[in-house]
Amino acid sequence: MAGVVAAFLTRVKSGFQRLLERPSTVDLKKYKDLLTSVRWREEKVAELSDEELTAAATALRERKALDQQAQVELCVLGREAARRALEQRPYDMQLVGALELLQGRVVEMGTGEGKTLAGALAAAGYAVQGRSVHVMSVNDYLARRDAEWMRPVYELLGVSVGWVDQESSPEERRAAYACDVTYGAVSEIGFDVLRDRLCTSVADLVHREPDVALIDEADSVLVDEARVPLVMAGSTDDAQADPEVAAIVRTLRPGQHYERDEDNRNAWLTSRGAKLVEKALGDIDLYSGDHSDRLAAVNAALHAQALLTRDVDYIVRDGKVHLINTSRGRIALLQRWPDGLQAAVEAKERLKPTESGEVLDSISVQGLIGRYRRVCGMTGTAQAVAEQLREFYDLKVSVIPPNKPCVRVDAADRVFATVEQKEAALIAEIVEAHETGRPILVGTLDVAESERIASLLAEAGVTAVVLNAKNDAEEAAIVADAGAHAAVTVSTQMAGRGTDIRLGGAGGSEADHDKVAELGGLYVMSCGHYGSSRLDNQLRGRSGRQGDPGGSVVYCSLADELVVQFAPEATAGSEPDEDGRLEDSTSARFIEHAQKVAEGVNLDIHRNTWRYTRLVERQRGLVLAYRDDVLRTDLAAKQLAEQAPQRWAELVEEHTAEVMEKVARQITLHHLDQRWSQHLAFLGDVRETIHLRALARETPIDEFHRVAIGEFRGIMKEISTLAAESLESVAITEDGADLAAAGLSRPTSTWTYMVHDNPFDSEAEQALQRVRASIRKVKTGR
Repeated sequence: MAGVVAAFLTRVKSGFQRLLERPSTVDLKKYKDLLTSVRWREEKVAELSDEELTAAATALRERKALDQQAQVELCVLGREAARRALEQRPYDMQLVGALELLQGRVVEMGTGEGKTLAGALAAAGYAVQGRSVHVMSVNDYLARRDAEWMRPVYELLGVSVGWVDQESSPEERRAAYACDVTYGAVSEIGFDVLRDRLCTSVADLVHREPDVALIDEADSVLVDEARVPLVMAGSTDDAQADPEVAAIVRTLRPGQHYERDEDNRNAWLTSRGAKLVEKALGDIDLYSGDHSDRLAAVNAALHAQALLTRDVDYIVRDGKVHLINTSRGRIALLQRWPDGLQAAVEAKERLKPTESGEVLDSISVQGLIGRYRRVCGMTGTAQAVAEQLREFYDLKVSVIPPNKPCVRVDAADRVFATVEQKEAALIAEIVEAHETGRPILVGTLDVAESERIASLLAEAGVTAVVLNAKNDAEEAAIVADAGAHAAVTVSTQMAGRGTDIRLGGAGGSEADHDKVAELGGLYVMSCGHYGSSRLDNQLRGRSGRQGDPGGSVVYCSLADELVVQFAPEATAGSEPDEDGRLEDSTSARFIEHAQKVAEGVNLDIHRNTWRYTRLVERQRGLVLAYRDDVLRTDLAAKQLAEQAPQRWAELVEEHTAEVMEKVARQITLHHLDQRWSQHLAFLGDVRETIHLRALARETPIDEFHRVAIGEFRGIMKEISTLAAESLESVAITEDGADLAAAGLSRPTSTWTYMVHDNPFDSEAEQALQRVRASIRKVKTGR
């Protein structure tokens, strides 16, 4: 009984804690005196020369912490540096945002409120405290742009800044990470961590000890990207997908040869389809153990053919398959599916197969962020994921009020019975609004839809500029001019585009701005709801920046993919009018319900994935701590001297202790890296089949932990034993161990990529069932 009471009190306490920690608008009263002091100091600081300003900022480094007086000095110096370098005077709210970032918070600042500059001032604030800062962006373009854009501000504050991207050389990376502030895409910074983990010499490392992570578009990075591991692979001779299998599967017809579930997440052969495939492959028995490889190839080819759609899930460009990041509507650079499925899609499109290989190491976004002593971030839409940020990263959200009140008019959803009726009404309203000269931004959910809408507009006599994954290289110019008079822009997801939409266009005058403002400002029209309300808000937030007028509306239907997949029971609450529009509240509630189910599924998958990942991250931490000791000390030499004392003594006498220390390090690191790679492969196999344990009434996560812990338990001893065995056979020269001659060579090439969601994984299906079951339980009261 006492245990039940204790558990109840714990839940109550946890509930109160969550209630108290819910995101709320920052109380500006606590910053009132500070901001007053900043304004009072501005005039005196403006009289300083550039050299004196830099000296004043450098003097802050002598303080042990940023007390209120130091915060005032940082804000006034930062404001003056931005005024001189950028001709921008940071608003009070930008200073408040910077100060909240210095408290380790995720700050929510609306589109156009100046997050980039606020982040730079916060990064400088950390730097003058002697801390190194990694400013993580969602892509290379934004990382380089922001570093170069903010560089003059940093230089006036005596802070060094650098950036890394895919093209950076090891020397350039090392120099960038040596700076006080380093900008980089979260993936590129993570890949550098993985590369460092394969180094066999301290001199080859590029990273410093991780300290502060300041994350731009924090919700996209920490939530949307959290299930996409970053991978370092090495070349192997693995077989690619069988073109013969792809050709056979290409002839199969849905309903006859294969079936798909109602959520379009899984596909399987019918008995008729299985017989056709077996006959085409030489009258084999696919389901006998003798042809497991062929069965896997058929399943991969079937998923590629039946579940993955060109111009929705991926595009083909320059003879290669490029995955589309659905949360950003752009090409997911370096991203691929697991090798079997990647090769199957390439075979489906009759393309040359890309390289495959063994995974040498990987890291999740959560594992990467967990390395830092302090984490903070900024985004325009943090409140919707505040609970996830707290649960997975122990981060709190602060909402910064806008510099000017938002006057955008957000219309109620316009709901239709069918997609065709929805699009017809959408096109009609675009044509009508375009005739007035009002700029229009049309948000679409995928590449195919963006091109279809643009085609329909062309038929209606309206020329639109299209921004999607096929032309994302031109995105900055396209987005910047979306607010020009009479502009019509059709775009996939607008998150992370990094460019404000100014009324009147990028090069427009104040008269151009006022002309568009008089027409009502930018009109944002969406072709449907995304699977997350955050993405809806990110699109909507492109209009109404800095007090500008604007408007938004969502056109949706009961036949939209979101509704079909997550609320298949949806039915109209009334008869549609002659245009197919449904104005009853029931229809609108079904669409809202579908989005909530989708959000619940994604949260459930995120939570479940993290439960599996945490154990692996702990094991990785132990391995890396040991690896770092081997890399930086004589630990390997001491261990081998203990394991094989006689052989060690002979070799030291023959080659000197210094040479043998290097040899011991080379041999031990080889076996450590190889054994860790094997461990990851083993856990990957377990992970892909662990859901089958549920059939035996075992808890999959508990079974995974049991297997993973047992497999890891002897790994360190095994590495030591293998190293001692190699010491007996490896050839040694004055340059060290000849590992290649002993058959211990490393992969001839390595490359990095990100593993996209795996359609074979049943987590999504299980999550969908759990969320639907919980919602039904709430509805029925059981």
